[in-house]
Amino acid sequence: MPIPHGRVEDVAGLLVGVVLVSLGLFVLKAGGVVTGGTAGVALTISYATGWSFPLLFALVNLPFLALAIGRRGWSFTLRSLLCIVGVSLGAAGHALLWPPVELPPIYAAIAGNVLCGMGVLALFRHKSSVGGFGILALILQDRFGWRAGWLMLAMDAAVLVVALTVLPPLVFAVSAAGAIVLNGIVALNHRPGRYTGG
Repeated sequence: MPIPHGRVEDVAGLLVGVVLVSLGLFVLKAGGVVTGGTAGVALTISYATGWSFPLLFALVNLPFLALAIGRRGWSFTLRSLLCIVGVSLGAAGHALLWPPVELPPIYAAIAGNVLCGMGVLALFRHKSSVGGFGILALILQDRFGWRAGWLMLAMDAAVLVVALTVLPPLVFAVSAAGAIVLNGIVALNHRPGRYTGG
């Protein structure tokens, strides 16, 4: 019989996930690349308009929380809301604490998406998410058994196509490779029946 996580384990897991995702998004922005999901949407709008990425990230995720209430319950939704706020504040905090930095796009795409992928994985395993496509992918995984990582990759492809309108082709290609890394991490490590610690 599965042994559920205790509250201390959940809090620790969620904090680790938030730190990893927020740091990953900071690295992506420092390299001028995007990723998939609502983070990619927020980054693309930020590049095009100059608006604050942390604020955009929080706003873009709000509609998905409404979906989560009915499909995943209040506990998952409230945890996800706290994680979205935490990632937004964390991304802003990294930018304040670090001096302005520019990273090579290929490094930023790989390192940033590895950090985000491991962070998303930690959040999924503690019954949470950073909103957006992750919520939709988990709902479809629960219902049909499809792997959340591959579902997220398919949805991310649409975001990256839109990002092509504001990114040079080389940066777009690097961003696409990075999104494959992130979703590959989730797909290979999170599937129905494999992890029973929730």
